[in-house]
Amino acid sequence: MNTARYLAAIEEADTYKRYGKVLRVVGLMIESQGPDAKIGEVCFVHTSTSKKSRILCEVVGFNNEKIVLMPYSEVTEIGPGCLVESTGKALTVKIGRGLIGKVIDPLGECLDESQLPRGLSNFLTEQSPPNPMLRPPINEPIQVGVKAIDSLLTVGKGQRIGIFAGSGVGKSTLLGMIARNSSADINVIALIGERGREVREFIEKELGGEGLKKSIVIVATSDQPALMRMKGAYTATAISEYFRDLGYQVNLMMDSVTRVAMAGREIGLATGEPPTTKGYPPSVFATLPKLLERAGTNQYGTITAFYTVLVDGDDMNEPISDTVRGILDGHFVMDRKLAERGQFPAINVLKSISRVMNQITEKDHKEVAQEIRSLMAVYEENSELIQIGAYKRGTDREIDRAISFYPKIQLFLKQDIFEYVTFEQSIQMMRDLLYGGNN
Repeated sequence: MNTARYLAAIEEADTYKRYGKVLRVVGLMIESQGPDAKIGEVCFVHTSTSKKSRILCEVVGFNNEKIVLMPYSEVTEIGPGCLVESTGKALTVKIGRGLIGKVIDPLGECLDESQLPRGLSNFLTEQSPPNPMLRPPINEPIQVGVKAIDSLLTVGKGQRIGIFAGSGVGKSTLLGMIARNSSADINVIALIGERGREVREFIEKELGGEGLKKSIVIVATSDQPALMRMKGAYTATAISEYFRDLGYQVNLMMDSVTRVAMAGREIGLATGEPPTTKGYPPSVFATLPKLLERAGTNQYGTITAFYTVLVDGDDMNEPISDTVRGILDGHFVMDRKLAERGQFPAINVLKSISRVMNQITEKDHKEVAQEIRSLMAVYEENSELIQIGAYKRGTDREIDRAISFYPKIQLFLKQDIFEYVTFEQSIQMMRDLLYGGNN
């Protein structure tokens, strides 16, 4: 038996526990004198109550040799002089196949207060994105199970898509449809900054029992501290990476990346960063690419990611929307006007794009999709003339064709929430729409 390795580990082990003490609490921040800790390390603050409880915190900065900590929970029981103990490690969560079907918090604990299953391994929540030269190219489509997406905005295995929408346009419903109907092996769903009421509704109504059987749901509600909301995104991405490295095809769904950025803004401003565009500090624009680049392909498996982006007042050019759109491999725009007209899912196909569609679809599929898009574009350009009755049939052959196909296209783009359509069926329905059912 090789004892030298164990003896060397004992020699290197630090047997001292290092403590600091709380000096002051300002807003979200705890300032302490000591202990010896680095940025990103997890510390415990021992509260002054008789229960001997402790609060988990993370080192987020330094101020004149004092340590600046941010808690993962409320700071009501902390007082001056409370002991601060360093763990010497960054945040890890327990991950394994036993988590499938569970609903957990960003620290990896079950939300229904049950015990975690055995056989899970510790995994760091912050990882580096894969080496770009070791990423295989995206060359295979994945079934999303939504007709409008599979046919006209085909998604590839390992693609990262942004779902851009205002509030109440049906983002969560669309995510639920993708989670239930997708051909991926496993779904990792992060609900960041959601209302507490919506969490159970999403799990029971949108996801359902069938969807939950192949999903892991990570929840950080809007009432939780900014660091917890931020870590929800990191934990979900780490779980996706774990399963990708085992060779799985993973769907990562994050609702929403805007609330992750807002949590980053709270942390940045509390640590004294200067506010820049719309009050967001520079660290937010540095963090987003690091987080979003972690999804995608590697040599073992794939993470196909769907990030919802809340667009304030339906403004597609606000800073977070603009930044996220520049990083991702495509975007689906959900249109309030379509939702008001009763078209669900309310995806505006003309404003949406899948940047890898041309590489992963067959020539015939591409041609049919392009034809339908061009019919929609012609109708859209002339819609005002058509609706007020100023256009006379027979004036322009293309417009006449667009008018005749318009009701069929609208019917094709509609899909009931619980309607299951395979990838092949979607493409066949699109061909039938254009060439008739006999072709």
